[in-house]
Amino acid sequence: MRFVKWGVLAVLGLFVFAFLHYTLPQHDIVRIVGTENRRMEIGENSWFFASPDVGTASTASRDIYFINTVYPDGGTMEYRNEDTGWGWPPYFKMNNSSLQTEAKDLISTKDKPIWVAVTHYGWRNQLFTIFPNAVALQQVEGPDATIIPWVNIVILGFALVVGFMLWRMWAQFRERMIEPAVIDVQETLDGLEERTERAGEKARGFFSRLFRRG
Repeated sequence: MRFVKWGVLAVLGLFVFAFLHYTLPQHDIVRIVGTENRRMEIGENSWFFASPDVGTASTASRDIYFINTVYPDGGTMEYRNEDTGWGWPPYFKMNNSSLQTEAKDLISTKDKPIWVAVTHYGWRNQLFTIFPNAVALQQVEGPDATIIPWVNIVILGFALVVGFMLWRMWAQFRERMIEPAVIDVQETLDGLEERTERAGEKARGFFSRLFRRG
């Protein structure tokens, strides 16, 4: 049972980690090399795309803005630029057109690079055709610029505090309510077992005397 318990906890921990890694904002230092408006059919991978832009109809096929970038080491990354609206995750992004204009204004070449910090959430997976969603752009001095993830620090710190408080509440509840109840049940069972044994001994003694008289 111990292996089952730790296995379940490991799976739950993996799901929590994946959820936080997908949802919390991340920062990439990149050079923007182009933007495009791509018509896409949203199918089984719809979980990894935001809802249609605020004020537009919901269809399986729609135009999606993309921002094409290059990392300092030459690797490439494509970000979608979609509104999140009032849905999940709660970035309340409703300015994808303005962000696309910012991205166009920050396009640069390898000879004269403009380095940009792209704040995004989500994953890039070529097999399932999913892209991280850019939520903000900020020009930085160079590819070695340091971005402190204050939002993640605050959210994770708050989650740790809440988790610790819940753990303490559970520990106190178990100590005050569950453990005494378990002890009472155990004592009741022990008392019942003792009474059963005494009753059995009396019965054996009775039949023993009865057979001797017979």
